[in-house]
Order: sequence, then structure tokens, then C-alpha cells
Amino acid sequence: MTASTRVFLGLLLGVMTGMMLGRFAPDLVAPATALAQPIGKLWLNALQMSIVPLVVSLLVVGINQANDIATSGRIARKALIWIVSLLFLSGLATAIAAPFLLGFMAHNPELMDVLKSAASPALPPAAGDWTTTIIPTNVLAAAVAGAIVPLVAFTLLFAFALTRIEQERRKIIVGFFQGIADTVIQMVHWILWAGPVGVFALILPISAQAGGGVIQALGIYIGMLCVLYLGITAILFGVARIGNGEPLLHYAKAILPPQVVAMSTQSSVATLPAMVESAGKLGYPGQVTGLVLPLAVSLFRITSPIQYLGVVSFIAWAYGIELPMLTVAICVALSVVISIGSVGLPGQAIFMGTNLPVVQAAGLPVEPLGLLVAVDMIPDIFATLGNVTADLTVTSKVARSESDGV
Repeated sequence: MTASTRVFLGLLLGVMTGMMLGRFAPDLVAPATALAQPIGKLWLNALQMSIVPLVVSLLVVGINQANDIATSGRIARKALIWIVSLLFLSGLATAIAAPFLLGFMAHNPELMDVLKSAASPALPPAAGDWTTTIIPTNVLAAAVAGAIVPLVAFTLLFAFALTRIEQERRKIIVGFFQGIADTVIQMVHWILWAGPVGVFALILPISAQAGGGVIQALGIYIGMLCVLYLGITAILFGVARIGNGEPLLHYAKAILPPQVVAMSTQSSVATLPAMVESAGKLGYPGQVTGLVLPLAVSLFRITSPIQYLGVVSFIAWAYGIELPMLTVAICVALSVVISIGSVGLPGQAIFMGTNLPVVQAAGLPVEPLGLLVAVDMIPDIFATLGNVTADLTVTSKVARSESDGV
């Protein structure tokens, strides 16, 4: 049984137990809540303690890897430009579309009250506060306070400065941060082994008090993500077509086999052979396919910003919080940066390790993440579909530009 399945079963058991307590033994809800909430909080705290070293190390390694790619040749630079551009497109589209879709969904007042009683959300800082605190005066104090935005600002400056020093020294420092990332990821895996218990403890008090409203809210979240993933997949066909691009019907037929493999395996790496075969049918040069497709698979997940901003939008909607435009803009930029630095993270570690800093940057409570991670396996089918389509789209744009001599 996979870790995702175990956590999902913990969620189902917690929902059923909570609803049965609320319906048949309401007198036991209070003592059950008093017992479960500290356990769930401990599990979330264990995950949160890994965020600062994980984000810093992944950003340092990711920025230096991207720099190496950008300096390795013309084809790699073109691919990197398309990757970053499409990540920003994904983030901006989600920042607009997610609140729009959620606006059609009715709030459950009982669920909102339960969520707010379980965790008092910290409201996002005013625009003026962002502009004065985005550059930290003390980076250690920012790390201790869990202030993600100034910490990321310092880390980006440090990572870019690192690309300018002598190669041998840079390799030592990057290797040091890669070691930190690997170690923290192992810690996260250990913490996630307790995921079924942590998720059970988090969901039981909420489902006992809000009943079916919890299932409805999770259904809204899953449906929203699936629509957004399918939406970006459709947009990518348009991206492949613009300019001197692909005939849509021919392109759609050629990439259908890897799309089917992607949805069945939920793995971009496992789909790579099918993508290479489709690129050959489309007539892409071997030197482009051989470089761009492995690069895209290792560096590029176009659905990552969708997930991060979708989670932020959903939590804000669930708590009835309207995020300022500047907060949303910072979350978009942060989602792109974290996406580039975190592609190597496996499974549920990537969900918690990447969504937590974006949610914290928005000033929102992190407690719902423990529940959302349990249902991530459902929309992940469409996420892999979008990622594979994006990999082939980047390959298409680079191949066509090479053939046109651009």
C-alpha cells in the first residue's frame, strides 16, 4: 500500500468516525476533540519545522542548476526561457481562475465557524508592510519567525551571487545545500509515515462538528484543481499552435499516446520514452529532443504553480478571507521560484514542502494542508497530463525555432 493510499484511508476513517460521533454520540465530541487536536497539531508542527531548511536548500540548488543549463548552449537557453514563461502563465492564470471558480460555490457557515475555531488565521500584511519587510535586516530572525517572503528574497540573492564565484568553490557550497535538502526530505518521509494518524486527528474534530460539509469542501477543492489542470492543458495546445507552430489535429494525435501513459502511470519520468517517440513522429531534430525533453522532465512542472495558488485560493475561500492583489502577486512569483527549485521532491513530500511556504506567505492558516494532502492523489492524474503536455509543448517551440533559424 502506497503512502498516499494510507493517508487517504486515514482521512476517510477520520471523516466517518467524526460524523458518527456527531450523530450518535454528541457528548463524546468534546473529549474526542480535546484528545485529537493536540496530536494533529504535533504532526503539523513536525512538518513545519522542516520548511525553512528545505526551501533555502532547494532554492540554492535549483537556481544554480538553472544557471548551469542557461550557460550550456543555445537550445538549453531557449528551453529555459519557455519553461519560466509558461510557469508564470500558469501562475497568473490560476490567480485569476481559481477565485473565479470558487466564487460560484456557496460557503458552508458551519464549516467556516469550525475552521476558524480550530485555527485563527493570520491576516495578510498590508501592502505597505510588504514593501518594508521584503528585504530582511536580519535573515536569521526572519528564519526563526518563519517569515517566508524575506527569507526567499535573501536566498535568491545568495543563490544568484553563488553563480558568480569560482567553479570549484561553488560546487562545494551547492553540494552542501544538496546534502541538506536530501537530509530534510528524509526527515519529511519519516514524518509522513505518521500521516494517517495526523490526518485522522486533524479531520475528526472538524467532521464531528461540521458533518458532511467537510466532504463537500474537499469535493470542491478536488473539482477546482481538476478543472484548472485540464484548463492549462487546453491552453498549451494554443501555445503550440501560435506562430509557425503545430497543426492542431496532427499535434493532438501525435501526443495522445504519451498523454494516455501519463494518466495511467502518473509519472512524467515513466512517460519519457513515449514522449521521445511522439517527438520523432512530429519530426523534431534529435539534438533538440534529446536535450529538451529530459531537461523539461527534470526541471519543469507546469501544474505546480496551479496547485500552490489553487491551495491558497481554496484556503482563503474556506476561511472567508479576501487576499490583497499585492499578496496574490507575491504568491505567484513565489510559486514560480519554488516550482523550479523543488521538482526533484517525491510524492507527498513535494505537496507539504512546497505548499506550506506559499500558504504562509499569504498569511493563511496551514492546518487545512494536512487534509488536502490526503486527497492529492485524485487530481494528480490530471496534473501529470498537464505536465507531460507542457514538456512536449516546450520541445515543440524550441524545435520549430531551431528549424526556422531563430
